Amino acid sequence: RKARNVAAGGWIPEFLEIVEETQDTKEDDDFGEKDSGYDDWDLTMPWFGMDIGGTLTKLVYFEPKDITPDELDQEAEILRNIRRYLTKHSAYGKTGHRDAHLQMDNVEIRGRRGSLHFIRFPTSEMGNFLTLARAKGMAQLVTTVCATGGGAFKFEKDFKDQVNMKLAKFDELDALIKGILFTDLHNHNECYYWENASDITRSEKKRYDFSMPYPFILVNVGSGVSVLTVRGPDDYRRISGTSLGGGTFLGLCCLLTGCQTFEEAIQLATEGDHKKVDKLVRDIYGGDYERFGLPGDLVAASFGQMNSRERRASVSREDLANATLVTITNNIGSIARMCASNEKIDRVVFVGNFLRVNPISMKLLAFAMDYWSRGTLKALFLEHEGYFGAVGCLLQFNGEIMSGSFHNDNHESSSATGSEVE
Repeated sequence: RKARNVAAGGWIPEFLEIVEETQDTKEDDDFGEKDSGYDDWDLTMPWFGMDIGGTLTKLVYFEPKDITPDELDQEAEILRNIRRYLTKHSAYGKTGHRDAHLQMDNVEIRGRRGSLHFIRFPTSEMGNFLTLARAKGMAQLVTTVCATGGGAFKFEKDFKDQVNMKLAKFDELDALIKGILFTDLHNHNECYYWENASDITRSEKKRYDFSMPYPFILVNVGSGVSVLTVRGPDDYRRISGTSLGGGTFLGLCCLLTGCQTFEEAIQLATEGDHKKVDKLVRDIYGGDYERFGLPGDLVAASFGQMNSRERRASVSREDLANATLVTITNNIGSIARMCASNEKIDRVVFVGNFLRVNPISMKLLAFAMDYWSRGTLKALFLEHEGYFGAVGCLLQFNGEIMSGSFHNDNHESSSATGSEVE
């Protein structure tokens, strides 16, 4: 009865606040009372894929649209409540969000057609997520959830103890690649680049045809960074990486500015000027360093001005956030460019939730790839950014993945609503 009491009233964790708004008392009282009888359906139609990262958890939910009359008769109220809860709202309390603009309709998985919904919440809220799963009676319908990321190991015991669910764990990089290829196949607006990236105010997103993708360098920027070379759907390997990623950016911004969230850190960075914090080439040479082709406004030393008390006194929180973002982004770009050069590959695809609501970094990466390679490297980006691991493990668990099954002629079989590239 404890889970129902939490859902029905009293103290509600942030991630669960919407329960009161969407479920009446009668619905909540039904949780845990019905025998689902969905074991067969659960085996033939897994619904969820999770990528449990160090900072953010990504959840992909497949909502079938072609439910048969027999299945409709079997569908209990508890399942309808779960489906309605997940698909009819874009926010779950203060920390859970469904990215409605990324929803993919008319997607076929294992002969079933439906929609993919994309949901994210801080991994620190995993306890509240499990409370929600228990309150909604989810464990009666789903006995196994496919998961990837480090959290698939870290939280395995919690899933078992709290909601009696098993985690079917899949390799993080395998899931990432499969998710990218599947998503691009089903959304012809998935891949894009930034035109005129050197001018942040005038640069524009342009669609890029990624139907013939190989080879490419893949840079996955989450809490940390992994760099892969991809030469085919089953031919890829990790070639580099760095611990300085999105987690570093957020951690340093919290220390330096007192911000609390990634969104707040990005907003501060948008309004700041790193040149008040960093030491530039012109600060050392008085202008360009022409012998080596280094322009005067190039960063020579990140945070290099902060050894001066006067400089420290004059900078703002916004300047510090912008300098932190530029520092992390420049480091990622440098590693990506060297990897592309070593592998002799001219396309670099950047993914990961570090790029969410973060056009500054995307444009910096696009400009750096183009400028330092003298136009031989192209930086590419994907609309679904950090969700590919969750998509990939869902497909693998569902038996949808087969070698060579991607990038056929049906490259526009479905669409992601709201992801039109202008």
